[in-house]
Amino acid sequence: MAPSNTSIKLVRNIPSGTPTLDDFRIESIETPTKDLLKPNQVLVRTLYLSCDPYFRGRLTGTRDSYVASFAPGKPIEGLGVGIVEASTSSKFNEGDLVTGGSFLWETRFVLSESEITKVPSNTGISPANYLGVLGMPSFTAYVGLVSLCSPKAGETILVSAASGAVGQMVVQLAKARGLRVIGAAGSDDKVDFVKSLGADVVFNYKTCGSLQETVKKAAPQGIDIYFDNVGGELLDVALSSMRFNGRIAACGMISQYNATPETAYRIKNLVNIVPKKVSIFGFIVTDYYGKPDYKNFIDEVSASLQQGKVQYKLDEVAGLENAPQALLDLFEGKNFGKRVVKVTDTNQRL
Repeated sequence: MAPSNTSIKLVRNIPSGTPTLDDFRIESIETPTKDLLKPNQVLVRTLYLSCDPYFRGRLTGTRDSYVASFAPGKPIEGLGVGIVEASTSSKFNEGDLVTGGSFLWETRFVLSESEITKVPSNTGISPANYLGVLGMPSFTAYVGLVSLCSPKAGETILVSAASGAVGQMVVQLAKARGLRVIGAAGSDDKVDFVKSLGADVVFNYKTCGSLQETVKKAAPQGIDIYFDNVGGELLDVALSSMRFNGRIAACGMISQYNATPETAYRIKNLVNIVPKKVSIFGFIVTDYYGKPDYKNFIDEVSASLQQGKVQYKLDEVAGLENAPQALLDLFEGKNFGKRVVKVTDTNQRL
């Protein structure tokens, strides 16, 4: 009997406002088999799927974006890690551990050989780490901080969502370069975690009172770099606190992703970028995979990981059927670390 195969599909696009579980559909579908493979294709069993903030943009249905929107009636797709169960490609064998950015939110699915990359297995490293500390979020931290903001020892950096998938690595990369690090997080346990990473000052933005006064107290001389994951009021405060020649890495603005025209936060301090000569870098991490930055990142973080100098927190949700809720919770900041969905076990068999 063929194994069960579950698929998570989008019901409708959500241009604005807050998505709900009703916008997703869980289906049982036919399981692909080796005899259905065309040349240079692989049958992949999903181990882990990544939940990422950029998914909110893909739910809108817009065509004016750097990445295509999800289509109603089609499965959600994104970054994932899985095991090859069958292959007609000379590049991949049964049992290979692979990752890629076109993983369907299904238990098993078929991809072409060009859509996946083989990664080391039997290393003692969880496959989920290829979605986290050795994956896109950490590389995003590297590009925003190192490649674009060119940090210098002794400077002060403010990191929003400092316990998140990207933020936790920004904190550690900054400390390794001799920066004074101020982190913002959304709960007391997240604050404690960011402190354990080495941050000099960490505050709970939900309970600290005035953000303006909190940042001013933490950085009375101002901040040199702001790594922005949230947008909104904290971005506004950072703009008012930048020092001359400050730099802002505009990585994400998750506080605004579900906003409507009526609820969106209106930035007031953008004028400060002119007299203070502040540079704001908007960037998409996929533009950097073919550049030397990627090798530099892998070399640095792999070495630090092997030496025990890097911590990285994964927030794992079990079961593909729970993936929609896991994603919705991410938009509300209910994750603690990099949110991944565990679909099957490594040693599971047909």
